[in-house]
Amino acid sequence: MKNPIAIIVLTFLFCACSEQLPSEFTQSDALPHIYPDYIDVTVPVNIAPLTFQMDDKSEEMAVRYSFGSEEIICRGKQAIPSIADWKHLASVAQGKAIQVETYACKGGLWTRFKPFNIFVSTDSIDLYISYRLIHPSYVSYEELTICQRCLENYDESVIYDNMLCGDDINGQCINCHSFQQYNSDRMQFHARQNNGGTLIAYDGNIRKINMSSDSILSAAVYPAWHPQLPLIAYSTNMTHQIFHLTDSNKIEVFDTESDLIAYDLEKNEVTNIENNPNELEVFPFWAPDGKSIYYCSAHFEYSDTTTSKYKLKEFIRNYNSIKYNIFRKSFNPATKQFGQSELVFSADSLGKSATLPRISPNGRYLMFAMAEYGVFHIWHRDADLWMLDLSTGVARPAEELNSPDTESYHSWSSNGKWVIFSSRRDDGNYTRPFIAHIDENGSGTKPFELPCANPDYHRQFMKSYNIPEFMRGPVIIKPQTFADVLKRDGEPVKFISTDLTR
Repeated sequence: MKNPIAIIVLTFLFCACSEQLPSEFTQSDALPHIYPDYIDVTVPVNIAPLTFQMDDKSEEMAVRYSFGSEEIICRGKQAIPSIADWKHLASVAQGKAIQVETYACKGGLWTRFKPFNIFVSTDSIDLYISYRLIHPSYVSYEELTICQRCLENYDESVIYDNMLCGDDINGQCINCHSFQQYNSDRMQFHARQNNGGTLIAYDGNIRKINMSSDSILSAAVYPAWHPQLPLIAYSTNMTHQIFHLTDSNKIEVFDTESDLIAYDLEKNEVTNIENNPNELEVFPFWAPDGKSIYYCSAHFEYSDTTTSKYKLKEFIRNYNSIKYNIFRKSFNPATKQFGQSELVFSADSLGKSATLPRISPNGRYLMFAMAEYGVFHIWHRDADLWMLDLSTGVARPAEELNSPDTESYHSWSSNGKWVIFSSRRDDGNYTRPFIAHIDENGSGTKPFELPCANPDYHRQFMKSYNIPEFMRGPVIIKPQTFADVLKRDGEPVKFISTDLTR
C-alpha cells in the first residue's frame, strides 16, 4: 500500500508569507482531517468566512487560502480569516475556486497536506436565517429561543425567548416560526401552555390569536403562508410522544388525528380545508404561484372511536405502519376556494413515508423528507431528503445531500439556488444547519455546515437547530414586545362551518 506521507523533506519559499507558513515540512498526498468538513464544498459569494481546525491532536496549524495573487494566511490552533479579508477573496474568486493549503504540526514537525478547493458560486444567499434552539425534548423544552443569524457574518440575536413568559411553575413552549415570502415583517409563531396563542406580526401590527375552537381538533400547528394573500394554512394535530426502550430512534412523535384549516388574517376567520376522519392531513405548503396547496396525508381507520384513550393505544400498536403520501389541492385566489385532492407522490407504494413538502421558488422541484414510517422524521435516523421534479413526476433520493443519519426540516432560499436543512450527521444527537447549492437540474453540491466564528462551536453547543428558515432581512421587533403581546388575551377566531372545498 502506498504511504501517503512523502519521505523527503521539502523546502519552499513563499514570497509574500515565508514568515508565516512553515518553510520545512513533510509533504502528504492525503487531504487534511478538518472540522467542519469544508473540503471541496460550494459556497455563496456572500457567505461568512469558513473557519476550521484540525480534527486531531495537532499542536498548531497554518492555512493559506488563495486565488491568483490574493491570499489569506492563518496560523494557530484554528484557521479564522477576518471577515473583510474573506469578503475580498470570495469576491475575486466568485465563479471559480479558492485553494486551501493546510499545514499541521505534531511533535515539532510540520506536514503539508494535499490542497483542496472551496468553490465560490456567483449565486448569493439570503442575508438571514432563523431557527429554534432547543435541548433534546427528553431533557428540557422550556429553555428555548427563536433566533436569527446573519449569514454574511456571525451575528446572532434572539427573536423571542421562551422564558420571557414562563416561570418555574407555569412553563411555555414556542414553536413553528414562519414567514410570508421570506419577509421578516410578516411572521408568526405559536406559544403553548402559559400565555398560549398564535402570535402574528404583519407589517408592524402584532396580534395574539386564539385559534382554539370546538369545531377544530386543536389550535393551529404547522403553518404555511399564502405567497400573496393574508392567508395562512395550518394543520391541526392531536400530537403525542412516546419513548423507545431499545430502538435506535429515541423518540416517536405522532398524530392520532390531524386536519387542515385556513386562517384569514383580515377577517379573523378559520375554515376547514381537509377534515376526513380517516385521513391524517399535515404539513401544508403553497405552490409559489399561490394556485395550489401541497400537504401530506396518511390513511388510518380506528376500529373503535369511542374514547381518545382507546384511540391512542390502538395507534401506538400500529405507529410503525403509518405511511404518509403527498397530495395537492387547487386553489382559486380570487374566490379562496379549494379543489379536490389529487395524489402527487405515493410514498407508501415504496414502503416509505413522505413528509415536509417544500417547493422551489420557480415551482419546478419539490423537496421532501422520507423515512420508513411516521410523520416526525427528525427523530428517525433513516430519514433522507428526496427531490421530485414536478415537470416530469420523477422522484429520487438526494444522495448528494444525505448522510447515514437524520436529514430533515429543509427550506429553499428566495432565489432557489440554495437549500438549508437540519442534519444529525456530526454526532447523531444534535441537529445542525447544513447548506447546499442546487443547480437548474435539481442536483445539489456537497453540503457545508453553517460557519461559526469558533469552528468548534457546534461540537460544544448542547442544543439543536430546529426549523431553519431563510429571511431577506432581520426581524426588528424586540423580544420583550412579543412577550408583552403574548401576556394579553388572544383574539378568538370566528369559525366558518361552510367547507371551502368545491
